[in-house]
Amino acid sequence: MSEAMIFDAVRTPRGKGKSSGSLYTVRPVDLLATTLRAIRDRNELDAAEVDDVIAGCVTQTSEQGSCIARFAALTAGYPLVTSGVTLNRFCASGLEACNQAAAMVAAGYEDLVIGGGVESMSRVPMGSDGGAIWDPQTQWEVGSVPQGVSADLLATLRGFSREDVDGFALASQQKCAAAIERGSFDKSLVPVTDRNGLTILAKDEYPRPSTTMEALAKLTPSFELMGRQFGLDALTKPVYPQVERIDHVHHAGNASGIVDGAAAILFGSRAKGESLGLTPRAKIKALATIGSEPILMLDGPIPVTRKVLKRAGMSIEDIDLFEVNEAFAAVPMAYIQEFDIDPAKVNVNGGAIALGHPLGATGCMLLGTLLDALEEHDKRVGLVTLCIGGGMGVATIIERV
Repeated sequence: MSEAMIFDAVRTPRGKGKSSGSLYTVRPVDLLATTLRAIRDRNELDAAEVDDVIAGCVTQTSEQGSCIARFAALTAGYPLVTSGVTLNRFCASGLEACNQAAAMVAAGYEDLVIGGGVESMSRVPMGSDGGAIWDPQTQWEVGSVPQGVSADLLATLRGFSREDVDGFALASQQKCAAAIERGSFDKSLVPVTDRNGLTILAKDEYPRPSTTMEALAKLTPSFELMGRQFGLDALTKPVYPQVERIDHVHHAGNASGIVDGAAAILFGSRAKGESLGLTPRAKIKALATIGSEPILMLDGPIPVTRKVLKRAGMSIEDIDLFEVNEAFAAVPMAYIQEFDIDPAKVNVNGGAIALGHPLGATGCMLLGTLLDALEEHDKRVGLVTLCIGGGMGVATIIERV
């Protein structure tokens, strides 16, 4: 098989995912088109050389329906020969799109592919596409609870207190603030502009650098009411009878933020890059997906990391930096605990607690963030992983070249 190289990675800033957010006025197709234009223009690329555009998008309805990848490519001015496909692996859709792009290159079927993702959570609300995950009968037959209840169950099983998860959230905000101050995101950030070229948003607007432990302590647990009073905690008992009482510790301050954004990464073969004058920044070492128990749901990063490490012939000690999506604080905390990793290697620039989680784009954003962090800190190998609704995990290992 050929090697899949990464030539460039871009993302938009994350805008608050509400009507008062800066990106609320921007159509999701334009968000994704912004990143596709940047990939083309930054690399002086003839877009006709791009074999396909693969984009993750979770809520594929309304403005995000009708294969947004194809229409974003056309909106960005790509030629008619540029095809596009849109996929949904819930929160990992953006990384799944990148993995599929890399896989097509590595298999030798295509030479240059863009993987990316988009989610406008202000304009297309999460869950508005419906489906089996929201169906009570399916939840009863398969075994499922709302993700927030799963996050609190994970925290309870792992022994994480409210103070523990709040402390992790505060650290995420502090690391993010320091990264912004250093300009760690500047290399990949591309501003979102209007039709007149005026800047709508140039920097992430979700981070809250003034966050304190005292402020976090005042927030009410978000899933206690549905878990205890509405009886959803009881649905976890058949699988986790050892848990007498779920400790509800997650809230808006220690879980991922609802935001808008898009991202794109350019993958290709080494030979194609040489023919186009592109300099590779990294290569894909291994990728993997896995299913996990759907009640707990959010521990998928742990088994998929074991799987991808085995596939790469590596150990956890071989990884220099990690990006573990901060869907809820307990997810990366459980990961750090399970593998006994130095926390200083995980999410070095903060994560979705501080920056937000634009569902279909996050995985691609994290892969780009990981690459930038490896370069900034002069490290060689990185691993990115995300938990996924329904009980799954996805992971990718990259190595700088």
